[in-house]
Amino acid sequence: MKHFINLKDISSNDLKKIILNARKRKSKRKNLNTLEADKDSPLKGKLLIQMFEKSSLRTRLSFYIAIKQLNGGALTLRPDELHLNKGGESLSDTAKIISTFGNAFMLRTDSEKKLNILKKNMTIPIINGLSPNSHPTQVLSDVFTIEEIKKKSISKLQICWIGDSNNVLNSLIEASVKFSFKLTIACPKKYKPNKKLLSWAKNNKGQIKIFSDCKGAAIGSDVIFTDKVISLNDNLNKKKKLREFKDFKVNSAVMKYAKKDAIFLHCLPRGSEVSNEVFLGKQSKVFQQALNRIYVQKSILLYCFDKLR
Repeated sequence: MKHFINLKDISSNDLKKIILNARKRKSKRKNLNTLEADKDSPLKGKLLIQMFEKSSLRTRLSFYIAIKQLNGGALTLRPDELHLNKGGESLSDTAKIISTFGNAFMLRTDSEKKLNILKKNMTIPIINGLSPNSHPTQVLSDVFTIEEIKKKSISKLQICWIGDSNNVLNSLIEASVKFSFKLTIACPKKYKPNKKLLSWAKNNKGQIKIFSDCKGAAIGSDVIFTDKVISLNDNLNKKKKLREFKDFKVNSAVMKYAKKDAIFLHCLPRGSEVSNEVFLGKQSKVFQQALNRIYVQKSILLYCFDKLR
């Protein structure tokens, strides 16, 4: 049994196996409809239980389709439908019940503590669909998308992040170490990434540079990433934060600093951090990026069930 919670806790070799498996499975689905199962039906009869404490569109859809294509089933739980939210049942008991009924558990949560308690008490694999500090399924899928479009290893590319230091960037930093790619980050000085995570990256030969302007980070980049400035986990003065990020908007001028064939990615939903011209332009691959969540999450599930071949 294997969990999928943070990229830094999974070996580079296993992460690369997940990407390779996703590539093979995507290529074999060209003539199949959305809910038709893969011919080998590797998770036939398996049940994925999902719980969302945060709003979700892409994660919800992609995990549901992923398990169905592996010939398994999915059941989605809402916290307000359980005893959990009303304080009537402990997290440890909830974990044991879910382990009794299901074969894997995917959680999108507002609490790292909750994620760790559930992991400790579960006897089935747990997958982090998003937490305050991490979004590993998103970023691994992004690595897949980049290599699919660029047709080369991400280790040969320069990836640029412009914007807030949030859970997506945390996972991107972890990925930069695991896949050995250059990562440049542009953000206001007071919004620099977590020091502990940067120290981990440095100690593991991470190639990360941080800039206080978009130009410095974007020059020579193959990929430009951004995300909403006001994220799901923010509880602060939103107007003030938006003002502090006014010079960190991805627009045509910023894209011109990157390579001519650079692509733009965004995990969605979007806000004012990217111009319509870029988001809807030829360099934008955000919808291909979203669709690829299905294929990588299929392989993440297979990894958790120890069925990667």
